[in-house]
Amino acid sequence: MERLALRTRLRPGCEEIYDAEHARIPAELEQAMREHGVHSWRIYRDGLDLFHFVEVDDYAALQAALRDHPADRAWQARMNRLLDGDFDKESGGLRLVWEMA
Repeated sequence: MERLALRTRLRPGCEEIYDAEHARIPAELEQAMREHGVHSWRIYRDGLDLFHFVEVDDYAALQAALRDHPADRAWQARMNRLLDGDFDKESGGLRLVWEMA
């Protein structure tokens, strides 16, 4: 299993909308993510900065599987309007510097 961190940034003024949109994600999106190996996906927000912590069997395979999935395409369109730059699905994530296990 892979554990990775991702970073995105909100457009100013979109904080409350983003939080509200994530109060409940579409069931078909969650189902697709779980079917393609997502064990957990957490998002932390500090002002405009978003930090995602993902536990997934294979992140590259997940992104390939969801690339044309209707639920993911709809969700990305909804979220990308709130982000300062689109969500980069090709990103390998943040580099782990230190961990206390």
